[in-house]
Amino acid sequence: MTSPVDPPATSRPRTPFDPGQMRPSDFYRVMNSIVVPRPIAWVLSRSADGVHNLAPHSFYTVACVQPPVVQFTSVGRKDSLTNIEATGEFTVNLVPEELFEQANATGTDFPPDQSEAEAAGIRLEPSEKVGALRVAQSPVSIECTLHSTLRLGDSTVVFGRVEWVTVVSDAVRDGRPRIEELRPLARLGGNEWCTVGDIRTIPRIPYATWAEDPSIGEQVRGG
Repeated sequence: MTSPVDPPATSRPRTPFDPGQMRPSDFYRVMNSIVVPRPIAWVLSRSADGVHNLAPHSFYTVACVQPPVVQFTSVGRKDSLTNIEATGEFTVNLVPEELFEQANATGTDFPPDQSEAEAAGIRLEPSEKVGALRVAQSPVSIECTLHSTLRLGDSTVVFGRVEWVTVVSDAVRDGRPRIEELRPLARLGGNEWCTVGDIRTIPRIPYATWAEDPSIGEQVRGG
C-alpha cells in the first residue's frame, strides 16, 4: 500500500524558507517557530570560582537510555557550557508553571560573575550525587556529569550522563512521574511559552493486531 499523493493544485499554498539565502538569525526564528513545543532544560551549573549559573535551554532532549544520557545545546558560547567544561557536572531542572517569570528572567545575559538564581529570587538546595545545586522549587532534578560535547557550527551539544534523578513524591504514581502533577512549561517561537494543555492518551497498535483486524486501518484512514 502506498500513501496517496495530492496533486499540487489541491495542496495548500506554502511559503519557502531557504537557509542558504537567509541570514542565520532569521532562519533561527523560523526553526524556533516550527520545532515546537520544546521542553526546557533549566541548567544549573557552577563556575570554577563557585558562582551558580541558572539558564533555560530549549534545545533539549533524551540522547540515550542505556547508559542514561540527556543532551542540550548551547547556541553560542554560554556560561552553562563554560562552567560544565570547567567542573564536569550540572543539574537539569524542570520549569513548573508557577516559575514562569523567574525562568524567563534567568535567560537575561547576566555577567558570568553574577548568579541568575540570586537575581531572580530562586531558591537552590544541595543535590544528592553532584556538587552542582538544584532548584528547590522544581519538581524534577536530573543530576549529571559531563559525558561529552559535540561542536556543530556556532553551537555545542552537551551530553550529560545521568547520575541521579529526584522527583517530588506527590507527582509520582504507579512508579512513574505524572505529567498532570509536574505541569512543565515549554518553549514555542519568539517570546512564546506554553503549558501542557489537554492531555490525550492512546495506546500503540502492534502490527500483528493491525494485520489481523482490517477494521483498524479503515478506522484510522477514516473509512
